[in-house]
Formats: sequence, C-alpha cells, structure tokens
Amino acid sequence: MSHVLAVDLGGTRFRAALVDATGNVAHACAIDSPAGNAIHPGWDEIDADAWWHGLQTLADILAAQAGAAFDAIEAIAICGVTRTQVFVDADGAAIRPAITWRDTRAAADVAGWLASMPASHPESSQINAFHPWARVAWLLKAEPRHAARVRVVLEPKDYLNFRLTGRAASDTVSMARLAAAAASHAAGPDLLTALGADPAWTPPLLAPLDIVGPVQGQLPGALARLTGRPVLACSNDTWAAVAGLGALRPGYAYNISGTTEVFGAVGAEPVQAQGLMTVDWGNGYQIGGPGQNGADTIAWLLPLLGRLGTQGMAGVADAMNTLLAAPRDAQPALFLPYLQGERVPYWDPNLRGAFLGLNRRHGPGDLAWAVLEGVAFLNRIVLERAEAALGGPVREIRFGGGAASSPQWCQVKADVCERAVVVGRADQPGVLGAAVAAWTALGRYDSFAAAQDALLRVARRYEPRPDRLPAYRQMYAQFRAAEAALAPVSHALAGIGTPASGSAGV
Repeated sequence: MSHVLAVDLGGTRFRAALVDATGNVAHACAIDSPAGNAIHPGWDEIDADAWWHGLQTLADILAAQAGAAFDAIEAIAICGVTRTQVFVDADGAAIRPAITWRDTRAAADVAGWLASMPASHPESSQINAFHPWARVAWLLKAEPRHAARVRVVLEPKDYLNFRLTGRAASDTVSMARLAAAAASHAAGPDLLTALGADPAWTPPLLAPLDIVGPVQGQLPGALARLTGRPVLACSNDTWAAVAGLGALRPGYAYNISGTTEVFGAVGAEPVQAQGLMTVDWGNGYQIGGPGQNGADTIAWLLPLLGRLGTQGMAGVADAMNTLLAAPRDAQPALFLPYLQGERVPYWDPNLRGAFLGLNRRHGPGDLAWAVLEGVAFLNRIVLERAEAALGGPVREIRFGGGAASSPQWCQVKADVCERAVVVGRADQPGVLGAAVAAWTALGRYDSFAAAQDALLRVARRYEPRPDRLPAYRQMYAQFRAAEAALAPVSHALAGIGTPASGSAGV
C-alpha cells in the first residue's frame, strides 16, 4: 500500500508519519523539537539547521520501522510553526538563528519604527512585535551586516522544503503578513522598501496544495530513498491541524490546543474583527489566530504546586485528573492566563497572569479548575468577535491537540463557549491535515473538502450543559472586568525591575 510522508514541526514535538489514503497511520515517530535559546530577555532563537537534522532523524527512524514500505511514499507534506523567520543568504545558508514565534525583542521599538513608515499602508495596523516586518526591522537596525546578506526570508517548514528540493518558496497562508507588508499601494511605497529592505526577500508564494518541486538527489540517510518524490508547499501547523479536524470549510470553528492555543472560525467571505487575523486559507477565510497561552499554563501550574513527582511532564494527565477530582469550593476563583503576554486578540506582550477571588478554603484543585476555565474564557472572547464579524454562530468547535485528550477541558470549553465541541480520533491533527493536503494534491480525492471527510473520524462530542450556563455567564462577565482592571497593573509590573536582594539593615 502506498503512503504519504506527513510531517508536523511543532513548538514542542517534531512528528512524522506514513499515512495511507484512508487516514490510517502505518508508522509514526516523534522527537523533541529544538529548544529556543533566550540569550536576552524577550528573545527566543533556534538554529534552523537543527530542524533539518531533526527531519533527517525522523526519516531514518521511519525507514527503520517501515522497511520496504518507506520506498512506497508518494509525496511529502510538511506543516510547521509560523511567525518564525529564517534569514537565508545567496548560498542557501541560514545567516543567523531563526527568530521564533515567542520572541518579543521588538516590543519596545516597533511603535517608533512604524512612526516613520507610510501610515496609509493597509498592513500598518496589523504590525506588532510578532509581525515578520518587526523582525526584519530589528535585523536591519541591530545586525546590518547580517541584513546585507539576506536574499530570502522563509518559515521553518519552507526551509525544510528548500533543503529537500533546492527551491526557496512559501505558501500564501504562512507568508501572508510579510507578503502584505511587501505589497505596493497607491499612496506610497511598500513597508519593506520604506524600511530599507528588499520586497524580493519575500519568496515566491504557492497555494498550499501546490508542489514546490521534487526531492533532490544525494541527501543524507533515508532521505536519499525519496529522490524525485514531490514536496508540497503545504502550510503552517494551524492550517494543517484545522484540515485534520475537518474544519477547514465555512461554518466551523477550530481550536488547536498544545503548548499554546490557536482559535478561530472559517467563513466564506473575508471579514474583519478587532485583534483577529483574517487570512485567505484557499478553502475559506479564517478569522482568529494564535494565542500565547494554552496547555503551557498547566505545565506551569503543576510544578508550582509540586504535583508532577518523579514522572515529570509525562505525569501531567494523571496529576491534573487528581486535582480536578478533589471537591470544589462553592465560590469559584478566576485565572487570567496571560503568563507570556498574549497575541490574539490583544497582541500585547506585557499582559500578565493573575488568580483572583481566592479565599482561605481554596486548594490546588480550585486553582486547576480556574486555569482550565481561564483559557476557555479567552476562547470565548475570540469566538464572540469572530461570530459577530461572520454574522452568525458556527455549527461547532472542532478541537484538537494535546489538551483535547482531557474530557474535563473539552467539557469546560463547551460549557463556557456554549457551542458543541467535537474531538477527532487522530491524536495529531496536524499530521493528518498534512496527509489530507498530500492526497488531495496527488488527485486521490476530487476536492479538499472530500479528502477531509474521508480521512477524519469523530471520536467524541461534548454538548454545553444547560445547568452550567448561568454560572459561567456570570464568571465570564467578571473575567472581562478583571482583564480591563488589571491590564494597567500588568503593564506597570512589566516595567519594574526585581528589587535588589540582600539583608535589610537594623
């Protein structure tokens, strides 16, 4: 039986699988994604070649597992993290470490840089510290010698495709924001030219289902066995995961919950909402985007409470189940989940987290519930804005990622958002979505929607519980009030240095 090689370069795990045309995974493996290096506060960098070496490792593992079946791979599709810039020179080498999606180094300067730009450019209002234009601006101003060598700016999966095929290209979804900044307009120059950069740094853009090119010869290890196979442009990990959930079509909402949350809805026409990104995904327009906080809030809470024990992060599910099984106090606590600032819908790196309403009876279980609910309240804000822009409610929320394995969190999201939450059987929707794209591109299905229907299998459905709605509506109102009240405090605290340590005089 033939397969496609589907790869998902995530922020925490780097996964690959051989997937057949019915969605069955024949062989799969995963390794840790390269860790970011924060050499200065707010920085986060990764050596792009670490991703390339990781892809080689995954291919070698799969080849050992699959044997002769590895040679039956028909195509390769790689999805991956976005809002990450790899600066490549004329020789095809990465000039410096990639600036990742977590990086906020431009936060203090981006407003000043924008002040000297054409304010009438339509992309100006979209720019913040996470925007690729801000990272290009930083490179020009902080590392001009590196900037002088740049020939193209790629996303991580584009860099892997480039190493596989020798062709530098991206897709219309992943590169939408940089392409928008590079686009000219009637009232003045594009934002890259105005900055002193070259609009040609934006690579050629393909549709996600287009072929970048064939795998070139003489690659290392098992990759050499894939010479000549077509490599798809594919897209970012969110796009692929939404396809893997069967939600990349108008009328559905999606929620990808891993280390961070990605939440949005898909409509037939482009609409705008405050703080949400609108991107043409080819099979509909997504309105929503990536958050900065999700299951990472649990990874922060459990060690803080001393609940992981000897299992480490492998014991997260058991530790959370224990906490959530404890009796809950009659008065709920609230949690603002902004431990790393926030992207959608606030785009504010200086927001901070908080527990509110604590009383003497509250215990670790109450804090655990507050964390689950805090992330769900943030989901509801995005959903409300998206539905208002779309002019009506979505049918359901398709939910995937590591957090979707938690029945408690699924039910909380359904209760808070007042929409059904549907979980697919695939534990890695990004991998499945890359496979959906590959099989569609190979012509196995008549349409992308037909491929989603054929490969997706629903595992569980969670309906909102009517008896929980009144309390959650009251808590949501207080969550919004707490956000508004504490945002100025967050900004002030972010600007205060830690008091000097030492003994007080007597």
